[in-house]
Amino acid sequence: MTSDGFGAAKQTHGDPLAPVAGAEDVASAAEGVSTDDLAARAEGPVMVVEGPSGAPSLVVLDPSGAAKHAEVPATWRPLTERRRLVWCRLPADGSLAQAERLLADRDVLGRPVDVVTSGPAVPAVVDLLGHHPGAVRALLLVDPGANADGGVEPAPVTERREELRRAGVVVETVAQSPGGTRDRVEPPMPMGHPDVVDAVERALASLDWQSDDRR
Repeated sequence: MTSDGFGAAKQTHGDPLAPVAGAEDVASAAEGVSTDDLAARAEGPVMVVEGPSGAPSLVVLDPSGAAKHAEVPATWRPLTERRRLVWCRLPADGSLAQAERLLADRDVLGRPVDVVTSGPAVPAVVDLLGHHPGAVRALLLVDPGANADGGVEPAPVTERREELRRAGVVVETVAQSPGGTRDRVEPPMPMGHPDVVDAVERALASLDWQSDDRR
């Protein structure tokens, strides 16, 4: 884990990763997850940071709690050669509140900042970005309807996504698993799945091209 940029921000603004009291634990939104499983997922660091300081930032808000041993999943490691990857383990206590502090401090993350999340975390992450729409370029979603009734995203969440779009944030579903006999992976797809990484990389390449084209 590299932390040089975070250390500099701590000296100026205080620790943006310090726990915030009263933060909602988004992991509890996952249906069909036992208490023991939630406790196991919560073990480990709140955030894992890899990649060069000052590089464009990718914030992964992961409801499954991967990177438990302070290393991002191997499938994501090539991205850290050219992006600052901040892996936020949502089952860890206070993680969503710490992510909010991170997004609110413009001196910590290299620009542009893109966010990735999936399944049961989507409603909470959409709400989070609604408070900081100017902090991010894009919100990339994986299986956004997973864990919702009938696999359909609730209308209020869809409306908040549209509000983000109107505020200038690109909101895009980049990967979706139909589940059942049509797919080998039941939704939501794990964030470390190679198909998810490939989809995110394609979306980032498109966003970078569009940003360069506007200059």
